[in-house]
Order: sequence, then structure tokens, then C-alpha cells
Amino acid sequence: MLSQDGSGAEILTVEEMYSADRLAIAGGVAGRDLMEAAGTAVADSVLLYESSRAGAVLVLCGPGNNGGDGFVVARRLKAAGRAVRLALLGDRSALTGDAAAAAADWDGEIEVLDPAGLEDVALVVDALFGAGLNRPLDGLSAAMVEAVERAGLPVLAVDVPSGLAGDRGDAPDGPAFRADRTVTFFRKKPAHLIVPARFFCGDVQVAQIGIPESVLQEISPRLFENSPALWLAGFPWRPAEAHKYQAGHALISGGTEMTGAAQLASRAALRIGAGLVSLACSPASLPIYALANPSVITLAVGAAADFVAALADPRRNAVLVGPGNGVGADTRERAIAALEAGRSLVLDADALTVFEGRTEELFKLTAASAGETVLTPHDGEFRRLFPGIAGDPLERARVAAAQSGAIVVLKGPDTVVAAPDRRASINGSAPPWLATAGTGDVLSGMIVGLLAQGMPAFLAAGAAVWIHAQAAFAFGPGMISEDLPDALPKVLARLSDEAGRAVDYRKIVNNFR
Repeated sequence: MLSQDGSGAEILTVEEMYSADRLAIAGGVAGRDLMEAAGTAVADSVLLYESSRAGAVLVLCGPGNNGGDGFVVARRLKAAGRAVRLALLGDRSALTGDAAAAAADWDGEIEVLDPAGLEDVALVVDALFGAGLNRPLDGLSAAMVEAVERAGLPVLAVDVPSGLAGDRGDAPDGPAFRADRTVTFFRKKPAHLIVPARFFCGDVQVAQIGIPESVLQEISPRLFENSPALWLAGFPWRPAEAHKYQAGHALISGGTEMTGAAQLASRAALRIGAGLVSLACSPASLPIYALANPSVITLAVGAAADFVAALADPRRNAVLVGPGNGVGADTRERAIAALEAGRSLVLDADALTVFEGRTEELFKLTAASAGETVLTPHDGEFRRLFPGIAGDPLERARVAAAQSGAIVVLKGPDTVVAAPDRRASINGSAPPWLATAGTGDVLSGMIVGLLAQGMPAFLAAGAAVWIHAQAAFAFGPGMISEDLPDALPKVLARLSDEAGRAVDYRKIVNNFR
């Protein structure tokens, strides 16, 4: 059963992880016990996944607690019968605290770090530096990384591959280990999920080492891995007595020429559960939309005043503007009308580009609107709407959300959903075949469909992003955007099982016999 309270989805910054350690120790957990549990988890991972490799395991230990973990790894592997070598960066006499105690328990040889000494090695355990390193590797550590890479040796990293900064997702400034697997502790760090840092981590395994979950209440993390644990408790499952008007009514703005975009969004909004979907389009293009999907209500909307009239119906409680709408004044006017009407709103594609150079106007409206607004840019649209914002995707999305007062969905292989209060989620898994025309239109339709059902915008965006990726995984390579809406029911059925909401439809049928 998935968590219903968000537990397990938290991502901790380096400083927050230090706080978790301190709070655990203050609560009576010995620091030495935490180190022992961490090293044991890494050794167990080696024994489980690397047992068939012939040759020695070379454990590279650094001068801090990460190196202390490495001493425990070496001792545990030696006790299990593995051939182990241990190399230390620096002098043993310089180790302090728990790391010195772990070194004292090691009864094997301590080698000097030597990039030339890799001849009998089958696997490298990287325990040089942890997540807190914020400078490029140099000297012996940099040379060791380069030698291991030249030798083509597999690497298992302790906490974060050395050379990466745990809080950052951008590429390292210097050499860094490219790990096949990373074992981290208690919770993931940002670098485990953000591209390109994520590609240096390999498969990430989270080990619980005795830090009590209660420390999270004091830390109050604002960053999460996007998973059902974060939003499933608020997902709008329909009760047995529901009717369509209780499931919301989404209004989608359709373009005149690129009609496929709004059609994809409309179908996705219905598939995700919106009770009704109306599509507002020009009289000339109405027959195209009407024939494409008979489940969608088509509205002939010519002048801007007609769109305002469509918004006057209070049952149309969520609006999507942008997909295929065209980069022109009409699109901007529709977006402004929806903001002024106080509707929950998704602005995507052309509705973002039309505010290039006019962001002050947009952000005043988003701040004043009574409804929640979601902006869904890909990288190019983001740069047009938020020029000058730099950093990795997490930092960029957070700054943009604070500037705009809106939920920002920065789309990519590590899609970030950020709120103005710095809450953010990172979607750490999406297939590359999502990078095809029209999939963003499907996503925006899913978000507006969930908004129509009353789901809060931050959670609605996260749920849509995750389900969108899972639908793509379910279909597999060769998927095109038209396949995504019809793949949603299988994902939703699996979610309903996890949420304990599965319905035995045979019983319902039997009741009518």
C-alpha cells in the first residue's frame, strides 16, 4: 500500500540531512551506530548485486564521515569472505570522531590512494566524499576518478558520487565518478533526481539506517520526489453517488489551424476524470472539433467577448489556454479573460509565448486572480517567459514560481513542479519517448481535468506529471501523443488499487439482475 501522507517522498538538502543526523543523535541514536548501519547497507548492496564479480573490491575512503562509512564497508565485506582492499585519501591520524572509531575497527592494510593500483580490482566503492562537497575534485582524488574511468571499472557510490554536489543537479565542475549504483541514506538528495547529475548516480538505493521518521517534523522539508505518496490522498476519486457536474467542467481554448493540440488536451481532460469538457473554437473550425470527439462540447467563439461569455457559466470552473491557439492577441486576451474571471487556469504553449516581454502584465494578473494558475513551459518557453533565471531545473522553477505567483511545471526529463512558497517536486522517471509532438498538450489537458475536479494546483500538476509518465511507460517505445489518453485508464486502475479504492464492478452488475 502506498503512503497516504507524503511520507517517503521527501527529498533532503545536504543541510537538512545534517540536521536529520543531529536530531537523531540528540534523540539517543549513537553516531557510531548510524555509521555502522550505513556501511553495512553498502556492503549488503555489494554482496547482493556484485557477488559474481571475480577480483577485489577496492574501497576508496576519504577524510570525513563518508570515509568512515567506507571503513565499515571494507570490514563487513572482509567478514563475508570477499577480497577487499582499502585505500585512504590522507593520513589515518587525521581521522576524527566516528570515522576514527570505524578505522580503528579495521584490521586490514590501509593503502595510500594510488591511481596506478587498479590491476586486480573488480569493483570500486567510492567513499571519498559525501554530498556536501562544493568544490571540484583535484589532485589524487581527481586522478583516481580518471583512472577508474579509463579502466572501465564499475563503481558503487556511497551517498553521492564524489565530484557531485548533493544539492545541485547541474554537471560537475571537474571529474566525478559515474556510478553504476549509489546507496544513500534515509532520504534522497536533489542530485539523485535532477539531470544531468542523476546520470552520474546510476540506480539509487535508499537505506534506512536508524534515523527516526519523527525528525522530519522538525526539518519540514519543502522538496519531494514526485510519486503517489505525495498526492494520492488528495486524488479526486468519484464516490458511488457522483454525477458529472460534481466532477467539474473544463473549458479548453481551441486554435483555428493547429486543431490537434486542443483535441489531445480535451481527450486527456476527460480521461483523467473531468465530468464535462467544452472546447471554445472559431465558427470555421467548429466542425473539425465536433467530428473529432463526440464526448466534447463544442462552442463557437469568435470575438474575445464570446470567450468572456463562455466563462460566465460558473460551472466551467477550470480553463486551459494555449495549445495550438497561435501566438497572437486573441490568445493573450483569452488568457487575461480567464485570469480576470478567477478560474483555475493552465497556460501552456502559445499562451506562454504571447507574454514574452510582457511578463509584468501576466504576473500582476496571476497574483490578483482568485483562481490558481499553472504555467507549463518547456525549456524554450521558459527562457522566453523568464529570461535571466539561471541554475539547475529545480532552482529555475522555484525562482519562476516565486516571481509569477503561479505553479510552474518546468518540463523535461526531470520535470519540476514548483510553488511560490518553495514547495517543489521532482519527477525522477520518465521515458525518452515522451519527447514527441503533442505530449505536452496531453499533459496540460490532464492538469486542467484534475483542477476541474477540485484538486489543488500543486498536487494536480504533480499527479498529472507522474501519471503522464507512467502512461508512456505502459505503452512503450513507438508511442505517439494520441496513444497517451487511452493509456490512462490502466494507470488509474492501478492507482485505485493502491489507494484502496478498487471497485468490484461484478457486484454492481449483479445488483441490477
